[in-house]
Amino acid sequence: MHKTFRRTVMAALAVSAVCLTISAAFAQEALIRKNIAERLPDFPKIDEITKSAIPGIYELRIGTEILYSDERGEHIIQGELIETKSRTNLTQARIDKLTAIDFASLPLQDAIVWKQGTGARKLVVFADPNCGYCKHFERELQKVKDVTVYTFLYPILGGDSPEKARNIWCAKDNTRAWRDWMLDGTSPGRAMGQCDAAALGRNVNLGRKHKVSGTPALVFEDGKRIPGALPPEQVEKQLVASAKK
Repeated sequence: MHKTFRRTVMAALAVSAVCLTISAAFAQEALIRKNIAERLPDFPKIDEITKSAIPGIYELRIGTEILYSDERGEHIIQGELIETKSRTNLTQARIDKLTAIDFASLPLQDAIVWKQGTGARKLVVFADPNCGYCKHFERELQKVKDVTVYTFLYPILGGDSPEKARNIWCAKDNTRAWRDWMLDGTSPGRAMGQCDAAALGRNVNLGRKHKVSGTPALVFEDGKRIPGALPPEQVEKQLVASAKK
């Protein structure tokens, strides 16, 4: 009986300790939110507050943006948190995790596909046909070996972007039409007759779902997402790193 009673008491104390810890965490978060809201009424909505790697410093997540605060919400820190021993950028690592896209979940059937060499590595690109940076990146990609590129036409720049995207998608050989336009500046012929261009609408919805706000936007096989164009040597470096993961 004595041993049973002791185990019961110890279990109750453990549960109480956990409850107190949780309660303290909620109180800390509430204090931070209260002070920031009162002092900075235009401050954006804080989606999540968690302890950072530094004692007394809390991470404030606003969408995919990361800020930091002291334990009372009296100071806001904007910048990157670097762990000096490993030289790891903890802020960027957190953002990478928040913005990662499950590559396997992407509807690749809605993409224009071309490959170079064996095509063993895979890369997804969200691109607008009128995006100058996308054209430059497409040309630079010709220097990357053994890659399959899936391009989601993402006409968000206005003007005739939607029409160009439709003409490219509906071409008899849309891969050739895309590359002729992006690499050589040869305008795609006007799409005639019936064409199922619903994929373009799905692409726009897909991009909005993942908050793709600009083009080009790159997604690697490990889910890492990079906004903007990269030089070919950095694409190669990331392809290797993604394959290891």
